[in-house]
Amino acid sequence: MKLKLLLILYLLLMSLYIFAQQDSIPAAKKDSLLQLDEVVVSGTMKAVSKLNSPVPVEIYTAKFFRANPTPSIFESLQNINGVRPQLNCNICNTGDIHINGLEGPYTMILIDGMPIVSGLSTVYGLSGIPQSIIDRVEIVKGPASTLYGSEAVGGLINIITKQPKDAAAISADIFGTSWGELNTDLAAKFTAGKNATSVLGLNHFIYDHPIDNNKDGFTDVTLQHRISVFNKWDFKRKHNRAFSLAGRYVYEDRWGGEMTWDKKYRGGDEVYGESIYTSRWELFGTYQLPFREKLFFTFSANAHDQNSVYGNLNYQAQQQIGFAQLTWNRRLGRHDLLGGLAYRYTFYDDNTPATAAAHNINLNRASHINLPGAFLQDEIKLDTNNTLLLGVRYDYNSIHGNILTPRINYKWNSDDQHNILRLSFGNGFRVANVFTEDHAALTGARDVVFIDDLKPETSWNGNINFVKRMYTPGGGIFGLDATAFYTWFNNKIIADYETDPNKIIYNNLDGYAVSQGFSLNADLSLKNGLKFLVGGTLMDVYSKQKGIKIKQLFTEHFTGVWNIGYKHEKSGIQIDYTGNVYGPMRLPLLSDTDPRKPISPWWSIQNVQLTKSLRNGIDLYGGVKNLLNWTPNKGNPFLIARSHDPFDKQVQFNEAGQAMVTPENPYGLTFDPSYVYAPNQGIRWFFGIRYQLKN
Repeated sequence: MKLKLLLILYLLLMSLYIFAQQDSIPAAKKDSLLQLDEVVVSGTMKAVSKLNSPVPVEIYTAKFFRANPTPSIFESLQNINGVRPQLNCNICNTGDIHINGLEGPYTMILIDGMPIVSGLSTVYGLSGIPQSIIDRVEIVKGPASTLYGSEAVGGLINIITKQPKDAAAISADIFGTSWGELNTDLAAKFTAGKNATSVLGLNHFIYDHPIDNNKDGFTDVTLQHRISVFNKWDFKRKHNRAFSLAGRYVYEDRWGGEMTWDKKYRGGDEVYGESIYTSRWELFGTYQLPFREKLFFTFSANAHDQNSVYGNLNYQAQQQIGFAQLTWNRRLGRHDLLGGLAYRYTFYDDNTPATAAAHNINLNRASHINLPGAFLQDEIKLDTNNTLLLGVRYDYNSIHGNILTPRINYKWNSDDQHNILRLSFGNGFRVANVFTEDHAALTGARDVVFIDDLKPETSWNGNINFVKRMYTPGGGIFGLDATAFYTWFNNKIIADYETDPNKIIYNNLDGYAVSQGFSLNADLSLKNGLKFLVGGTLMDVYSKQKGIKIKQLFTEHFTGVWNIGYKHEKSGIQIDYTGNVYGPMRLPLLSDTDPRKPISPWWSIQNVQLTKSLRNGIDLYGGVKNLLNWTPNKGNPFLIARSHDPFDKQVQFNEAGQAMVTPENPYGLTFDPSYVYAPNQGIRWFFGIRYQLKN
């Protein structure tokens, strides 16, 4: 199957290339092509033309996400090739973002270039960014630790918010679904005097109608009440020097569990529920220093407080992060130099053994990590067709010591920049905190075991990227973006779910791990209003220890996405058809007698939306989500193991602590909600209204 998919992608690439060669670019159309050359900042930490960037960066605008409206940016990423929102729990529906098969802790999330969402907040932070203030999302696939440090091993997602001067005076987007979900996004721009402009965004989401379509006695989707407020300011200064300041506050109350659960059962062992209260604030900004040299000071601070219970397990955690960075940029002939000094402080404390003293688990020892660093980057313009990027970063972790991360990038482009080839090679590192990253460690269904002190992970990555832009014979704009990638890991931290069904065993891999594959994006925009964006990624992600190759859990071999839209200008009607398809992935079973499927089937989520544009900036839209009504319980006897006995009160254990096969427990299982690979939410209608008052 994998070879067939690779052959299909290859034939598609070649046939589209040959087709495009039959046409030349009319001179009058060249200006249209230039509109595709957006400005990006994530690849090199400075504003640069996307076509000129030696680092491949993907851009997705707010318009792209409106083709399939969702209540959070977490869900919106599902239609991006090689990027998959992964649910980690069947009960509380928390999740993370996978890039090219690598789990969420390897993905760094930035807001306006600031490392805001990380560690403890990765699990929940992506659900509270008002989409009304998002200008675009930039994605870099592959290690970016040379510029951004720890956590940017698999790639980064940079959420760029709107500049206040570019925001609409008033905007609103409100939609609801037949499941009872209601999402509200509001934004407004205002000024304070002549030198200050601000944009204020508000997001409110509520879903409070428990549904149990799969009849296991548990909620299919977590109930949520979330409010998020975002405020960004831009200040005018002499010589157009930059100064911006932004803040965000998020509060969320979510729960999932037995249908009869109520807050009076919170933390008890009578009725099972997972309840999380999250309170979080953030502050970040950029200030250009008043010197002739280009010196920028960027800073951020955030505090995350989590009050949660998983059944009768209580988990209380606090995290505070402070970040400061000074960057210098200067051109010297063919050299474009970027240097920087960075400092990051992380405080973390919880009520688990993770922050207990080694000699006394009853004595608390909060974690304090200091991470100063320095980096230097040199972008060398060899000639009009060739660019070389060299970079290196040094960090000193107060616990793990010295960390060095180099990288090299090379770009070749044709004279007309319609053909671009990029080669990249780099190093990444990650210092893990299991309790802030892995939700499964907190569910209470299993004991957490550490074989030894966890060492920092390191990775080496290489990729080849080819981009082609051209005109079709009909006058449309066509693009291809193909990438082959390979990442090798040392000291990778892997959670072992299979040795003991009652435990999650963490240890550094005694061997190595690999993530490799090939991805292809094709986009076509025709003059008649028809647009196509289709992509596919083939992946092979595995670890090798003592000569044994093991496929990574919850990682598909193939993923495909599409976004097809057509707009009829006269009537103001647009139709969008979006979707994704996922290949089989290995799933965790609790015993040899576990009747659930060890490998997931092929599955797909597809959506259709119809939008009518009215006068005065009003859009009405509606459609169907999950058109095929796909849910992961199909073909499985159950998803949550022993949902009728969530506290294992009727499970009998042998001397080794293993669940025994009994007449009441014929499969020898314990309660476990970790068998999850797809959303439990089935087909539903949605309807919304969007309004924008221009300046």
